[in-house]
Amino acid sequence: MIAINRISSVNQDFLSLITELDRELVERYDENQADLDKNNVIGSTRNIVIAYKNQIPIGCGCYRLIENDKVEVKRIYVCKTFRGRGISKMILQELEKWALEEGFKTAVLETGKKQLEAINLYIKSNYFQIENFSPYIGNEMSVCMRKELIG
Repeated sequence: MIAINRISSVNQDFLSLITELDRELVERYDENQADLDKNNVIGSTRNIVIAYKNQIPIGCGCYRLIENDKVEVKRIYVCKTFRGRGISKMILQELEKWALEEGFKTAVLETGKKQLEAINLYIKSNYFQIENFSPYIGNEMSVCMRKELIG
């Protein structure tokens, strides 16, 4: 059974998972990833979810405030051995639910063109592609998406 836990500050499980994510992104994007890394800083977000199987962290995601009623979904990741089981969808749904509970109406995100599995997840979750927002404007490797959150 997979448990999705909300946490209110950056913890070691989250840091370990995003370290794995960053390694994987470097494998996919080589030297291009260095330009994007500066946009992956989480800061002091308090809206993090971690997926656990038998108390072992296997996936994560978070969101951060962009505007009064808009959040940016970030750092969604599932360990390779647990992919294909719907865990990323569970993480995304929990983040959207949490954002709605806090009164947010819109979610945006950025992913890379080489992350087809992520793009497919977002399309299946009713996100649609938009023009790249700052700081991704002009970055040909970025795909930005948006979803209106409905309660």
